Amino acid sequence: MSTIQDAIAAAEWAVVGVSEARHKFGRQIFEHLRAHGYRVQAVNPRVAPALEDGTPVRASLRDLDPIPTVVNVVVPPSEAEGILEVCRELGVAIVWFQPGAEDLEAIARARATGQHVIHGGACALVEAQGPDR
Repeated sequence: MSTIQDAIAAAEWAVVGVSEARHKFGRQIFEHLRAHGYRVQAVNPRVAPALEDGTPVRASLRDLDPIPTVVNVVVPPSEAEGILEVCRELGVAIVWFQPGAEDLEAIARARATGQHVIHGGACALVEAQGPDR
């Protein structure tokens, strides 16, 4: 089973729920990962095609290239099932739900199919300090 250590060692990430607002967690996590050397892609259909600085924002996980090893989820729990389904289709190795984004039933179903999911209070802002650490 994948652990937090497996996730933070991975260089390729995507953050679902990146916001234009810098104070929102999705944006903070995205910026934190970039600042710590991760190759990170932004996903949010309401923000696409780009942030104010020109950073591309994809409307869907299906639009990512390359497919990331880790997808960090910072959206309401009602979106969890669909995100997990797309991650399964794409072969994403690890799905990391930020505190407050978890749908425990959807996560249990995903784990039953062999998906690797991190949740339960672990925050990428705290844990992810660079892919070589």
